[in-house]
Amino acid sequence: MRTLRSPDGCPWDREQTQASLRPFVLEETYEVLEAIESGSPSQLCEELGDFVFEAVFLAQIADERGEFTIADAIEAICDKLVRRHPHVFAREAGDASLTPGQVVEKWETLKAREREASGHPATKPKTILSGVPKRLPSLLRAYEVSARAAAVGFDWVKAADVLDKIDEEVAEVRREIESGATGDLSRAEEEMGDLLFAIANLSRKLGLEPEAALRRANEKFTSRFDAVEQAFTARGESIGGATLEQMEAEWQNVKSKGTPVTGP
Repeated sequence: MRTLRSPDGCPWDREQTQASLRPFVLEETYEVLEAIESGSPSQLCEELGDFVFEAVFLAQIADERGEFTIADAIEAICDKLVRRHPHVFAREAGDASLTPGQVVEKWETLKAREREASGHPATKPKTILSGVPKRLPSLLRAYEVSARAAAVGFDWVKAADVLDKIDEEVAEVRREIESGATGDLSRAEEEMGDLLFAIANLSRKLGLEPEAALRRANEKFTSRFDAVEQAFTARGESIGGATLEQMEAEWQNVKSKGTPVTGP
């Protein structure tokens, strides 16, 4: 990376900034996710290389400005892992029997304490939720926001309690729809947001990552809808000219055959 950024290196690499690399970081992140879900070790190996490359690229630019090096970043995460795993490195009393769920809860609690301790009078005070990136996909951000709130005890006792909240939010969305309000959709948008936030909380309580669950649902729908479209095409018909009843009938036929979910 130093060679690529040097005066005799690559013109494209030399002109990049940390800001210009943002879309590539995001792209590589999603490609890693697809590789994981594909189950292909060789694909994951390749995509992890690309992913690490973006980290090295960003760190090299920082190094050139005298800020930090990739070694500093790696040392920082090593230190953090030791701090966040006292049940492994410090062997605190009672930690030997922690369940995976209790480990996650402890991790979030330690993060919350670190954020509280890192506040500086000259800067904007840090809060429990201030460290959640605003650019995360909204469903994932809802998951992270609720997880951090839960780390300090602000949470439902059990998953079934969240179901009650979802029922409440569905009822509020239904009232907005049945009110027949048109034009100003701000109330409907607010209620829909509350519903989605509650669903993200249910995913967290069940130990499921909502973005992954939704990606899988998207792929399932896409595979089935593609199969429906192909069925019409095979008969020399256009799905665009079919009635809703005809499409629904074909959809049920595809479901009954157990059409596999393809893709990541």
